[in-house]
Amino acid sequence: MTLQLDAAAQNLLFRHARTANAFTDEPVTDEQVQAVYDLVKYAPTAYNQQPLRIVLVRSPEARERLVGHMNEGNRAKTAAAPLVAILAADNEFHEELPAQFPAFPQAKEVLFGERPVREASAAFNAALQVGYFILGVRAAGLAAGPMTGFDAEAIDKEFFGDGEHSVLAVVNIGRPGENAWRERGPRLAYDEVVTTV
Repeated sequence: MTLQLDAAAQNLLFRHARTANAFTDEPVTDEQVQAVYDLVKYAPTAYNQQPLRIVLVRSPEARERLVGHMNEGNRAKTAAAPLVAILAADNEFHEELPAQFPAFPQAKEVLFGERPVREASAAFNAALQVGYFILGVRAAGLAAGPMTGFDAEAIDKEFFGDGEHSVLAVVNIGRPGENAWRERGPRLAYDEVVTTV
């Protein structure tokens, strides 16, 4: 084996994992979500910045507000999922950098003092964290249904309202239900993706 991760874990995280479109009614607990976060928070980002912010949508009122901002094809599954998480980038992440990256506390001003630079870095690194979060959900034995089909500006205003956050994904979370999976799409082969120079 070239990979150190055992085959069962490889299958759980990658080969057998799919985007779920239907879920059972089994609830997703706060303890499960915290276990996911406590695992994936260690994954790497640039300068140890941690721009990802997560809003767990649990109340019926909040769910209704969110569903209204989803694209038509995503509304029913978002309304029915046991848990929905809004994943956003905090564009003011640099405020925590002196504590998060003590090797270079000046990074806050030197590298991220300008808003456009900060927003680009927040979007990229929070997107990495979104991927880690999805893998963490799978590691917990749950299924994730990540979506980008929504009115981002409306969700930013509705759930953050401070102009400092940019939603990246909405993720339905739970145990996969009946007919949860679509047929897996094809993947590019190694030689189509990798070149050596």
